[in-house]
Amino acid sequence: MFNKYSLTLLALFFSVPVYAAAPLITDDTGTQGKGKYQIELDYAAGVTTTDTGQELSTTLSLGIADNVDVIVELPYDWSPFTEEGRPIAIQQGIGDMSVDIKWRFLDNSKENGLSLALKPGVTLPTGNAKRGLGTGEISEGVMLIATEEWQHSAFHCNIGYTNTAYSLEENTEALRKGLWHASLGTEVNMMKNLRTVADIGVDTNTVKASTTHPVYIIGGVIYSVNEHLDLDIGFKGGLNNTAPQATFLAGMTTKF
Repeated sequence: MFNKYSLTLLALFFSVPVYAAAPLITDDTGTQGKGKYQIELDYAAGVTTTDTGQELSTTLSLGIADNVDVIVELPYDWSPFTEEGRPIAIQQGIGDMSVDIKWRFLDNSKENGLSLALKPGVTLPTGNAKRGLGTGEISEGVMLIATEEWQHSAFHCNIGYTNTAYSLEENTEALRKGLWHASLGTEVNMMKNLRTVADIGVDTNTVKASTTHPVYIIGGVIYSVNEHLDLDIGFKGGLNNTAPQATFLAGMTTKF
């Protein structure tokens, strides 16, 4: 029974991976610094009757140089399937692990606020492809990141591409292999410990049968409890009929 639902899960959860300052999807060029690390827990839940999937992601960022991070992310997904409004099955489990390297190769932030970073990465098949929790194959991708900083705000731009492979023949036939991502994000310091954030972006529709690519928008806030702990909350909305229409976002970030 679960094979008929695998395309739905893949379309919902397996797009271009990015790891930004939650609840943003658009990443920034910032790195942890040599010998420092960050642990991030992010929760996302659909809040409409047609989209009740949930995901909890754990992301570890390690600073191996002042301008280079290694980033490892592992999601746990669960989603009920319904017929005529009644739940008939629940699919849950670990998804595919991602390993990325963020390299800030240009940093003119002190002169004009501009910095650039490149983030190549791979997605490893740690999820069960037959249950719709992964692709079953190694996939590769790369993201170009630009950040412009001012005294009380910052602006970020991402353009990325992922070459996705699928182990199941039905997924290879139904889902696209090349996935693009483009997004813009901004942060504004409202007070010492509070930032408002906004994000807008578009992803390639994973389903070949659709030519409408999902577009999303995000609004949220980040509260810094202290220099080591951030709490965030946000809301993601779909701007067309192929994007999830309403998603609640929450997270916690610790730095050491």
